[in-house]
Amino acid sequence: MTLKLSLLSAALISASSFAAKPSLEFKDVFDFRYPHGTVMSEQGKYLGLSAKPYRGDSEGQVYALQNHSLIATVPRGTNPVINKNAQWVGFTQVPTLLAKETASKKEKKALKNNLVLVNTRTKAQHTFADVKDYQLSDDGLWLVYREDKKSAKQAESAAKDEKASSDLKITADKKDQALTLVVTDLTTNKSTRYDNIAAYDLAPDSRGILVSQHSEDGGKNRVAFVDLQNLQLTSLIDEPGVTLGDIAWQPNAERVAFYLGNYVNDDKRRRDYQLKLWSPVDNKLTDITNPSGWFSGKTAKLEWSEDSTRLFFENRPVLEAKVPAAKYEGERSLYDYDTIREQKGLKVWHNADLEIKPREIKTWNESRRDQHYQAVFHINGQRIVQLENQQVPSITLRSNANFVLGSNDEPYLKQIMYKGFYQDYYAVNVNTGHAQLIVKESANRPSLSPTGKHAAYFDGEQLWLTALSTQKRTAISQAVKEAIFVDDKHDYPGPNSGYGFAGWQLDGSVLYAYSKYDIWAFDTSTFNATRLTDGYKTKTQYRIEYKPKDSLGFKADDTMVLRAHNLENKQTHIATLALKDGQLQHVLTGESKHRVVKKSKDADTYLVTRQSYHEFPDYWVTNGQFAQPTKLTNLNPQQQTFAWGQKPELVQYKGYNGEALQGVLIKPANYKAGDKVPVVIYFYRYMSQRMYDFPKMELNHRPNFPMFTSNGYAIFLPDIRFEVGHPGPSSTQTMINAAQALIDMGVADPEKIGLQGHSWAGYQSAFMITQTDMFKAVVSGAPVSNMTSAYSGIRLKSGLARQFQYESGQSRIGKTLTEAPDLYIENSPVFFADKVNTPILIMFGDKDGAVPWQEGIQYYLALRRHDKDAIFLQYEGEPHHLKQFPNQVDFSIRMKEYFDYHLKGMPPAKWITSGEAFKAEQ
Repeated sequence: MTLKLSLLSAALISASSFAAKPSLEFKDVFDFRYPHGTVMSEQGKYLGLSAKPYRGDSEGQVYALQNHSLIATVPRGTNPVINKNAQWVGFTQVPTLLAKETASKKEKKALKNNLVLVNTRTKAQHTFADVKDYQLSDDGLWLVYREDKKSAKQAESAAKDEKASSDLKITADKKDQALTLVVTDLTTNKSTRYDNIAAYDLAPDSRGILVSQHSEDGGKNRVAFVDLQNLQLTSLIDEPGVTLGDIAWQPNAERVAFYLGNYVNDDKRRRDYQLKLWSPVDNKLTDITNPSGWFSGKTAKLEWSEDSTRLFFENRPVLEAKVPAAKYEGERSLYDYDTIREQKGLKVWHNADLEIKPREIKTWNESRRDQHYQAVFHINGQRIVQLENQQVPSITLRSNANFVLGSNDEPYLKQIMYKGFYQDYYAVNVNTGHAQLIVKESANRPSLSPTGKHAAYFDGEQLWLTALSTQKRTAISQAVKEAIFVDDKHDYPGPNSGYGFAGWQLDGSVLYAYSKYDIWAFDTSTFNATRLTDGYKTKTQYRIEYKPKDSLGFKADDTMVLRAHNLENKQTHIATLALKDGQLQHVLTGESKHRVVKKSKDADTYLVTRQSYHEFPDYWVTNGQFAQPTKLTNLNPQQQTFAWGQKPELVQYKGYNGEALQGVLIKPANYKAGDKVPVVIYFYRYMSQRMYDFPKMELNHRPNFPMFTSNGYAIFLPDIRFEVGHPGPSSTQTMINAAQALIDMGVADPEKIGLQGHSWAGYQSAFMITQTDMFKAVVSGAPVSNMTSAYSGIRLKSGLARQFQYESGQSRIGKTLTEAPDLYIENSPVFFADKVNTPILIMFGDKDGAVPWQEGIQYYLALRRHDKDAIFLQYEGEPHHLKQFPNQVDFSIRMKEYFDYHLKGMPPAKWITSGEAFKAEQ
């Protein structure tokens, strides 16, 4: 009896404490922290991360993984780095948020970062002030960094140079800052300084440092080597104006590769950066000469293969000489037609152009201006192989592969604007440079075997395997009748992409491909197919969850680490599949969502997360068997102090054509059976997979779910499936069905259901209220309101015409405006503004690069003309998603105020009833 009373008392106390938990306020969201920049030591012993709150100063954290303990914290620590032997964890310590927010523009430029090193053995912390950039030696003996300030000597010299004639100066590029290099012996804490270092790279074995040292007038520039045995700086190349581009030490440190340029040529795009190899072992300097007609520019990059046998570098065809624009010089030039026309402001748009001008300008500025092509220097054969060229301008570089995937989209640039993105794909031999065509004009990226003998891709609702030597292709999925390889959620006018690929066996004998549920092994010789998982039995979708970044394929006895997502109950487990005997095991399970975050390079240590609506995805540590995972972090203990919301549950309903769909319902924290509560529906496309997602604790264009469920609302996340040609009506009917399911359950108050969507969902919500009065308030972010005008517009951020979105993409019309003007009108809310009876709050940033903000203005003006209840929020200088913190907070507060008024009957904020008058500067 006593025991029973005690349990009852405990239950009452627990219930009482739950009821007493406060509701979330907006300021509470600021404190929630997420891990950023997570790094694990190669031996799996230490972990570094930056715990960043939504609003506030970050905290660097260092964990010892063997005893699962937090061993160090660093105030304002960001961007953690762990050196190779894991003796040091470095953090960039940024200024306080208060300092950044209260500083003037000039003062902000004066704010500097510090470096904090945590010694993992002693737990001691060492701070280095005003650090621009830094490197740690693999053995933990050396720290090399540049001070983010001019030395007294540099400042004095710069002042003299201002007064001196500039004719004798060889001027460095503006961004190439020459600063003091500090070399610190971390054993003795003794430092040595070297002035005017513009570039440097530390050898991985602590042999020394290659540096580019500038003189004040450029006349005594040099490339030099700092020997860490004696700290002596020895010149390798002395030449007026000389400078370094990218630098890369061989992994074994026997050589260093670098680009050597010269500021004497002040045209950065045409300056030749010669590729050199230098060995500190024998002091041998070797030139690697580009093929005739090619050169390497300033932005060219270098990368060694891990076995040190290949040096990947970049080059480009020699550019034509720059023709200076004519300027007015003298009286006569003022009347010269050619000189006058050189001053024009004009861009010629021509139908023969491959890209429309905004796209051409964007791609030129972002990629083509400094475009380089990938090449490789084979150390053993002492030969250059060109891997990219005008025929194959892009490859996916994998430095340890013998064959890489190449692509070319140039033949299809024009049709991007209406048909979508297509490319020709090639298998490129790294040893010879030979490019073998895989497939032309493909919307789907192929998968290339490690041996380069086969490639697989999805086309025409089939998986195809091509033998590249013969170009014979086989529809390998055609014979498999008991599986679905066509993505059955695809509801776009464009081509289906299938479910993709899991990879290859390393010897190329097996292709691993995904069906709807399972992983299949296809023999590349016989085309026989073997199902490796049994997901079809339980509606569980198996996918590769983790494989090493540099992995080219699986060995026959490897164990795959899989993600097992149940499409019915939405739980996500971690599973393992032993290829040797086919044993499939679920190793991390439960009513939650599990993910693998990292694995250490040289140890069997995994970092995983487990999350649900009520459980933050903290880090857990486990081994390769995923046995007995141990919780490592506890970033948000304050969460337990708030009323959060009920356990999410799945709701079943029918879509537009009667297909079975699901939605996630989260009832308010204080919900009692039988209550009918206000509901905010947040949606986009498929949302039920978020059943076990921890809600993002931030304020932006979407509702913060716990903010609403903590304050008396239910949140509903429904799946939407669209009908090609009728995206508006199909989404509307689906949403009506979904909302009705909540009403039928007795949860939703039918007079208190609101919608909130952004972008594509913003469009849907704006359209829905032209067709139904079911919803009592709508907050619509960045909606398209007129498909006829949007079709003919441009996505300013990408420079692309918007036509492809309607003909083959997200907007799902599937035809041109001239072919089906009726469909464009039928799906445009602006043409039915007179039918709207639902209050709507429209939000746009007036620098939106995805949806022209005039689309919001059109809808607002149409609603205003018909005297509808419409409010338009114009956030100045904002893109498609709000980026500025004050605006994120402001919109989040206004969104909740709007729903509080319309769905809960609370007194309206003044702006809802009266607006806000324009306030000019006084």
